Amino acid sequence: MKTSKTMILTYSAMGIALNVILGTVVSALKIPLLFLDTIGTVLVAVLFGPWWGALAGALTNVVLGVTTGPTAIFFGLVNVVIALVVGYMAKKFDFTKWYIALITGLILSVVAPLIGTPIAVAVFGGLNGSGMDLVVLWARAAGESVFASTFISRITGNFIDKIVTCLLVMFIITRLPIFSKLVKKENRHAA
Repeated sequence: MKTSKTMILTYSAMGIALNVILGTVVSALKIPLLFLDTIGTVLVAVLFGPWWGALAGALTNVVLGVTTGPTAIFFGLVNVVIALVVGYMAKKFDFTKWYIALITGLILSVVAPLIGTPIAVAVFGGLNGSGMDLVVLWARAAGESVFASTFISRITGNFIDKIVTCLLVMFIITRLPIFSKLVKKENRHAA
């Protein structure tokens, strides 16, 4: 029996809520080098594939665009690409293995800033009001370009955040029975 679309949509909505709530809480607490604003996208992509994850990621940024300001919508592309990378990794490899989650997090820690940096430079001039602006200003003072300075600050934060996010999702799907059943069921259908 295949997973119903109602179940997928329910979990996708939960993924969007996780992205918005955890991202907002971590931001409000000003936890350095951690965002957790894509954990729902990663979870949905692992459970249901890259396209459902991409939908959850894109809709997260639409919600954020309405609640925090329209500039958040531009970063939806980053969320979509994260879902595609994670979804394809989870289809190809066993995401319940810590080293697969780690490798995926490492890939995302480079891919996300490569996509997000040009958006941040175009929308904010490289500065977005976060603590990472100090890194941008330091790199600019050291003679780096706006793009290089923004990329350096983003890769620094994403390195920790994306690895922690992927490892947390791996932990969640291996420890919570409902998710481990879904992963096993999806893997049986993929085989």
